Amino acid sequence: MPPLFVGLDVAKDHLDVHVRPTGETFMVAQDEPGLSRLGDRLRALAPTLIALEATGGYEATVAATLASAGLPVAVVNPRQIRDFARATGLLAKTDTLDARVIAHFAEAVRPIPRPVPDAQAERLGELVARRRQLVEMLGAEANRRRLTRDRALQRRLDAHVAWLERALQTLEDDLHTTLRASPVWRATENLLTSAPGVGPVTACTLIAELPELGQLDRRRIAALVGLAPFNHDSGTLRGRRRIRGGRGSVRHVLYMATLTAVRRNRVLTTFYQRLRTTGHPVKVALVAAMRTLLTILNAMVRDQRPWHTESQQQSA
Repeated sequence: MPPLFVGLDVAKDHLDVHVRPTGETFMVAQDEPGLSRLGDRLRALAPTLIALEATGGYEATVAATLASAGLPVAVVNPRQIRDFARATGLLAKTDTLDARVIAHFAEAVRPIPRPVPDAQAERLGELVARRRQLVEMLGAEANRRRLTRDRALQRRLDAHVAWLERALQTLEDDLHTTLRASPVWRATENLLTSAPGVGPVTACTLIAELPELGQLDRRRIAALVGLAPFNHDSGTLRGRRRIRGGRGSVRHVLYMATLTAVRRNRVLTTFYQRLRTTGHPVKVALVAAMRTLLTILNAMVRDQRPWHTESQQQSA
């Protein structure tokens, strides 16, 4: 029997399903009976891979249901799907066509199925995401406060900033409590924070939003985060290599950690200064240092070994 690949287009009320290469299509309701029927039908097919887009939350229940049934599920970035559709010349968009494109993408690209987070991991991920939102709101309100001259509006903005700061502190306490409640996460946090420059927020984000850390090689983990440089060459033209895609939230905390690490972490300081001395621009050197830091952290989690300067110098 040839390998089967299933594409799911997830909507609020229903799911469109396409099976490749048989061309079978069907629809089920986005509810408990519908998901149950979907699981039974897909188990009977025994697909090689089931792919669905990350749709802002609607996909979570579907992915969890199928993964708990022992089915191989990959949740894919929607931009990858749309780029693939354009590359294959399919510009029209309907739910049925989307399911077909996702199935084709699954067959051609073979994204790696990710373990679906359990309830505790989902809670940690939501806390990390909410913390990021609060930090962004605090920055926006602080900027508005600086530009406001009306006294009454200033007092309201000050009150809102104070409320956001209290909410952020409460959330960070919840993050710490949730993280320390799991012996595995606690051990991973201790490993990660043993590296100079990596603090609790970076550790929390990596645990919640990069569960593949320690499970992939250095090239694949860099590509997953969006720190693998891509060539921009054509004919005799050799363009500057650039990073793109990946998990922006993880890349953001790694950038902040690297800014500290290139000052306090001897391995990263030496690496960064060597690049700057040889003429690399600041941003290029920082991105290279980010990639090196990620590689080291990946090796630390893989080997379950805390930071040790001599061994990390060999890794870098």
